[in-house]
Amino acid sequence: MVQKIELLAPAKDYECGVAAINHGADAVYVGAPKFGARATAGNSLADIERLCQYAHLYHASVHVALNTILTDEELEEARKLIFRLVDAGTDALIIQDTGILQLDIPPIALHASTQTDNRTPEKVLFWEKVGLQRAILARELSLEQIREIRRQTTIELEAFVHGALCVSYSGQCYMSHACTNRSANRGECAQFCRLPYTLEDADGNVIREHSHLLSLKDMDRSDYLAEMLDAGITSFKIEGRLKGIDYVKNVTAYYRQHIDNLLEKDNRYTKSSSGKVTLSFVPDPQKTFNRGKTDYFLHRRENVMVNPDTPKSIGEPIGTLVSVEGHNLLIDTQKELHNGDGLGFVGADGELCGFRINKAEGRRVTTLDPIAGLLSGMSLYRNLDAAFDRQLAGESAVRKIGVNLTLSETPGGFALTLTDEDGIAVNQEFAYKKELSQKGEAAIANLKTALSKLGGTPFYPTGVEVRTSAAYFFPASVVNEWRRTLVERLAEERRRCHPRPKGNVLTPNDYPFPSPDGDTLTYRGNVMNTKAREFYKFHGIKTIEPAFEKSAVENAVVMTCRHCIRYTLGMCRKQGKVADTHPEPWHLLTGKFRFLLSFDCAKCEMTVRG
Repeated sequence: MVQKIELLAPAKDYECGVAAINHGADAVYVGAPKFGARATAGNSLADIERLCQYAHLYHASVHVALNTILTDEELEEARKLIFRLVDAGTDALIIQDTGILQLDIPPIALHASTQTDNRTPEKVLFWEKVGLQRAILARELSLEQIREIRRQTTIELEAFVHGALCVSYSGQCYMSHACTNRSANRGECAQFCRLPYTLEDADGNVIREHSHLLSLKDMDRSDYLAEMLDAGITSFKIEGRLKGIDYVKNVTAYYRQHIDNLLEKDNRYTKSSSGKVTLSFVPDPQKTFNRGKTDYFLHRRENVMVNPDTPKSIGEPIGTLVSVEGHNLLIDTQKELHNGDGLGFVGADGELCGFRINKAEGRRVTTLDPIAGLLSGMSLYRNLDAAFDRQLAGESAVRKIGVNLTLSETPGGFALTLTDEDGIAVNQEFAYKKELSQKGEAAIANLKTALSKLGGTPFYPTGVEVRTSAAYFFPASVVNEWRRTLVERLAEERRRCHPRPKGNVLTPNDYPFPSPDGDTLTYRGNVMNTKAREFYKFHGIKTIEPAFEKSAVENAVVMTCRHCIRYTLGMCRKQGKVADTHPEPWHLLTGKFRFLLSFDCAKCEMTVRG
């Protein structure tokens, strides 16, 4: 059986969603009007319905994120919202709160958000047993861990392949709420991981000062998609519901090309939507927002997962500064530079600084004013490519569905049939007086040309046939009207035939929940409401602590990370390569906040306590 593969792109709004589809996404995910894990990226029901109409034409899907934890007072509002989302055409819901599974909701495909901390085969199998269609895996998993989950489950597996990384396991970060009362599990993360910290040992000695020790680089797994397919992933997810449309266009097109190259070489797989994408630019993820790249534990633990200098988009490396004289710079680069490009460098204080090129002439550039802090030999980066941005600002992609057109003769006139690349067909007979043309074969050729004029529609001709007993005369206006009528009907029929995933009618069962603490669920279970409590009780949990957001826990673990600062600094006890002269405990300090670090070397995990 041929396996359908999905490229899943983010969309903060309707325009971004349309752009993602035009640039090759098989599916897009957007925020619901409320209760999404990016509170500022919600969408109206009207826009979600519009996006579904557009996506379904290409047999692409729309997944809606409803993945915060909910209070008792919000459950009924969420239940009503789910009904409206289903009516709007939503193909799947991404959820975190198990209280939703206790509600009377219509059948719809349900996906366990990465916020549900899907790290083990036991957890993923649990979601399968209770009736969910998909699990979105933790970003920290290796290929072998993914393979083991696939061996023990049959549920769909979705994995991130690109974009920003949370340093804590998703759903297990409470730092933002502890410090600012803004909960990541409620969609309001204050991004404490992107701040600079001072690291001190037990004696108060500074190990690192003003360093972004928790700010991870961005994920880029574009070179490893074949391995992920082999491990069992069928949905490749791009992060970025807060990103701009240029990022969505560029990164979606980049992964579309990579996936299409794989599908051409392996007939076991096919894309899960329709249409051919034609680009007017060359995708390059370094040219839109990125903090540098890492494949993030997919193969092994690496020492280059953080960018200690800056949490900002550093851009593409372009070379080194040869000399600087006032506002005249000479750069050693192989890149073509443009007027208006934005360049950056890391200053002596460790901060990322930037400036604009006023005029570029080969390797020589000028700025409007002298730039403080520039020194010969510095590495330079381009975080704004003016020419590339101009390409993305216009119509940078066109997506068309292949269609065959056949005009046949009938007793009372003629019939036009359109059959698309998925075998969906529409046919209509038109009563019309038959009038022989004096142009013979030329008339038939002209008729084919007229029928094939599908510009401005979502279709392109893959073939045109004329099946008549003679060459007939057709006014251009008549052919155009027939063609338009059938094109509109085909678009409508494609939407009607969209293969919307069927959701299970959830049947209560007592399959045991695999809590790491036996029959106890701590605050890290994120139980915010009575329905979620009932759910876990039904699945064998006897003791359930309230969510951190309901009852603050003294000295709580506010982050659990696979990223390890000891390892990053070359002080891993397992490696033992560098003498450890800094006694524990270590602390991270930023502003008025102080956090205690603990290192579980057996698990290769680091925890942060408030």
